[in-house]
Amino acid sequence: MAAPCRGSRGALPLLLISLSAAYLTYTGLLSSRSLLPLPTASFPGATASRRLASGRPTAAAAFHTAVTASGSLYNTWQCRVMYYWFKRAREAGGGGGAEMGGFTRILHSGKPDAFVDEIPTFVADPLPAGTDQGYVVLNRPWAFVQWLQKADIQEEYILMAEPDHLIVKPIPNLSRDGRSAAFPFFYIEPKKYENVLRKFFPEHEGPITKIDPIGNSPVIARKESLARIAPTWMNISIAMKKDPETDKAFGWVLEMYAYAVASALHGVGNILHKEFMIQPPWDLEIGDAFIIHYTYGCDYDMKGKLTYGKIGEWRFDKRSYDSKPPPRNLPLPPNGVPQSVVTLVKMVNEATANIPNWDSYAAA
Repeated sequence: MAAPCRGSRGALPLLLISLSAAYLTYTGLLSSRSLLPLPTASFPGATASRRLASGRPTAAAAFHTAVTASGSLYNTWQCRVMYYWFKRAREAGGGGGAEMGGFTRILHSGKPDAFVDEIPTFVADPLPAGTDQGYVVLNRPWAFVQWLQKADIQEEYILMAEPDHLIVKPIPNLSRDGRSAAFPFFYIEPKKYENVLRKFFPEHEGPITKIDPIGNSPVIARKESLARIAPTWMNISIAMKKDPETDKAFGWVLEMYAYAVASALHGVGNILHKEFMIQPPWDLEIGDAFIIHYTYGCDYDMKGKLTYGKIGEWRFDKRSYDSKPPPRNLPLPPNGVPQSVVTLVKMVNEATANIPNWDSYAAA
């Protein structure tokens, strides 16, 4: 059995877990950036041994796809489906297929699981107990910091993706001229929350419009840029969570705002690509999209009418499978349901039909 890439256990630098918004200053953020980039014996995940992140020799524009996961059953089945479609897209060859390099699941549970041979995996340490305050996503930036420190990533670019992404077709490297490529989220509104964001993005940094309406995923960034952004993203995420006003304002998208701020602080601009992904049921067609993001539940009556907010006669919602994976051969939606939803279910069905041992895993 091939061991996953991982690091040794260690104590998190105290500054990172004691950051308080009341004492957070721009100077403090600048100094915190230097806390993590250099491997040390006290850095969680630091080790003398290094191994290649799963990948292949690629062209200069190639990118490595990275997905963070908690190790929960809910995350795991999504990662298995996601990795299936990643391989299909990369093997397709045409379009951007040649720029799709390796893949890594960054598992921030602190220990290998049963799928490290199926999915290329880097095992990262979670934040110390209680640090995430029940907001498990806070582990994402910390996991990226460890991975960027430890993995020998062959590609010069990184695509940050998520378990609930289905890759519809080969993705080209959409970044240009030192700028990252990102998806614009309608609910990330820096101008609306300027007063809150100024705690982390001081006025001398420039207008609030320098903060792009993005999260950390999907984003294609230069590896060097992401290595600079990630520690700041982590520290700002922790500081935002510790600040009651900010935590209340941003809720479950807090670390998305933190990434947008960190990117702006480091002067890394973003090219916004609406076609990067679609989000059913609101987006009806696949169009030119590269990714289907199935974060929303899809509920319909048997006439194909959307019943959002009410459990439909037909439904697909990933949250229905938080304690067990979806079975093979899910029923297709009724006539009249948009193409995006039909494609989503067909893609899940194809993946589960072809992933080995899906039935035995589902029955476990």
